[in-house]
Amino acid sequence: MLREQASLKKVVGEIDVAQGGVDDAGLLYELGRDEGDEASVRDAWESLQELDRRVAGLEFQRMLSGPHDRSGALVSINAGAGGVDSQDWAEMLLRMYQRWGERHGFKVEVLDLQEGEQAGIRGAEIAIDGEYAYGYLRSEIGVHRLVRISPFDAQARRQTSFASVMVLPDIGDDADFDIEVPDTELKVDKYRSSGAGGQHVNKTESAVRLTHMPTGIVVACQMERSQHKNMAIAMRMLKAKLWDREQQRREQERQALEGEKKAIEWGSQIRSYVIHPYQQVTDHRTDLKVSQVQAVLDGDLDRFIESFLLMQGGMLPEDDA
Repeated sequence: MLREQASLKKVVGEIDVAQGGVDDAGLLYELGRDEGDEASVRDAWESLQELDRRVAGLEFQRMLSGPHDRSGALVSINAGAGGVDSQDWAEMLLRMYQRWGERHGFKVEVLDLQEGEQAGIRGAEIAIDGEYAYGYLRSEIGVHRLVRISPFDAQARRQTSFASVMVLPDIGDDADFDIEVPDTELKVDKYRSSGAGGQHVNKTESAVRLTHMPTGIVVACQMERSQHKNMAIAMRMLKAKLWDREQQRREQERQALEGEKKAIEWGSQIRSYVIHPYQQVTDHRTDLKVSQVQAVLDGDLDRFIESFLLMQGGMLPEDDA
């Protein structure tokens, strides 16, 4: 309750500051107009524009008022239809979300990585720890489509690839959402980590895979040197997935937390990234189009996130020039 009180006080304080600014700018405008002082009128106008941006920011924060929007995020990326190109695309998405987290000063941690046979990855699990990470990234849930000239095709033909993104709130050890998992319901597999990591990963069974027998949910973590740390992280991931499963059962509405369940293939994408024959990223839910494809792949996702959240709140941003 104290945390909620502090949060509400902060919002009310920002509204009071904005209202005071509007009153001051209005008074300055009236005085400047009466005295014929163009500099004062211009200052009043600039103040109002700044206040407009402040209020827009408050409106955007209102879209992040869900029960877990302030939480960190657990992001799952899985390659879909498209073979090796799809696995390469999944790795590109992994890099994109890592860069997005770094841009915002969030801690980004790779929890599990399944490398592809030829290139890319079959799947990955990452944790992004930062305030509102889940609130922002829930806009990324769904299938992402890439169109480009395949670097793996000797004939340089155009290829369409798909990968899915799932985002869950990282509830961690939050006492309000304590989920007990009896040892009798768990199957624990310990194995050697794969991929880069030096001699340690090859000599010790530090990786952990947990299977929740009643639901069939499987999680794995292999990125820490310590088996105990991997076990703790895997339990965190499992509890998040169990919580999500319970939310689905109670609410009968998957879209609120993870969107509609769709196949990772043509016709189900939320966003298309076209590199050839033209350069454009299109969000099919908001119809936002951006031509700076490389910037988006480097983590510049905020325009898409803002557009989606405002659409959910019944507001659409002005067209992006």
